[in-house]
Amino acid sequence: MSTNPFVNALAATAYITALVSVVFNAPKTSVFDNSIMAPILFLSVFVLSAALMGYFFLYQPLRFLFENKPQEATKLFLMTVAVFAGITGAVFVAWLLLSAWL
Repeated sequence: MSTNPFVNALAATAYITALVSVVFNAPKTSVFDNSIMAPILFLSVFVLSAALMGYFFLYQPLRFLFENKPQEATKLFLMTVAVFAGITGAVFVAWLLLSAWL
């Protein structure tokens, strides 16, 4: 990934937004009712999400650690988490304001 925490946090936000958009806009069907496919799909998406979030948040910090740069690794990880928390907070506040306004 990037050494820019904003890029990493935005990539995580974009993935989450895309995934939720697909799930929210998917046709409402009962194809998966009483089927083994529902838990398989759920676990597959869960594992994919964990892998991608690990990549977005941990790849560069781990590279810094392997290069014996622990301060840079810690700073990048914490900055990425902070930026992601800021984006999440901003989206939440915007949602609250829009829901109160509408």
